[in-house]
Amino acid sequence: IEECCPVGTTLQGHNISAMSNVLKSSLRTVSRNGSALLPAGTRTRVASSASVRGKGQSFKNSAFEQAWNAEEYQEFRMRVMLSRCVSTTAEAAPAAPAAAPAAPAEGPQVSAMDIRVGRILKCERHPDAESLYVEQIDVGEAEPRTIVSGLVKYVPLEKMQERPVIVLCNLKPRNMRGIKSHGMVLCASDAAHENVEPLVPPAEAKAGERVWFGEGNQAQAAPAEPNRVDKKKLWEGVQPLLKTTADKVAVFKDLPMLTSAGPVTSETLIGANIS
Repeated sequence: IEECCPVGTTLQGHNISAMSNVLKSSLRTVSRNGSALLPAGTRTRVASSASVRGKGQSFKNSAFEQAWNAEEYQEFRMRVMLSRCVSTTAEAAPAAPAAAPAAPAEGPQVSAMDIRVGRILKCERHPDAESLYVEQIDVGEAEPRTIVSGLVKYVPLEKMQERPVIVLCNLKPRNMRGIKSHGMVLCASDAAHENVEPLVPPAEAKAGERVWFGEGNQAQAAPAEPNRVDKKKLWEGVQPLLKTTADKVAVFKDLPMLTSAGPVTSETLIGANIS
């Protein structure tokens, strides 16, 4: 009993250690003098002259027979008490808490990106880099953002003026040949990167409007801070999953990039990467 039950366990109001000591004492009494105190009605009454066999032995003395039966009874009581104790302890023990379901692996967080409709107010060549434009872009803030883009090879300067674009706004500022760039103009490009086109928002979309992905997903959490985007490499996780469809719609996985005026598209590129 003591081995199977915790210290201090009680059974029917009795301490297990105390019960165990009483049972041990009773068994010692049986083995020592052939008698034991048994509850009323439990002794086997046998005539002193009767011959009784038990466990392969023969008894002709009723005192020894009583002692034998007493020992058997005490062993039986110990087994019953032990089974009750183990059962009671098992029932009383608090159930182990169910294992928490495994958290789903966190995928690319496109909702953490601050992607907005923008309008280029002014564009000029970078003074120190032939392949770069320097743009002033309205993204719905008090002042236009300065953004540097490597689009000289792909888009004529005159077509960059007053052009509606899609801008990634929560990147950390980067120094681009002496000019700090505060975002990125998102473009579609083919696999060979020979053709590059800025994404096109609907004409009715307002500058500063934040885009969303998929019907019914317009309500979004606040975008991540630039430091978190950089530290957690959130853009690096999202960017490979941005494509254009056969209908030239920009998508994340299979979710279309949307504005209040409709989807964002590319001018001509199908199945293109977006970056």
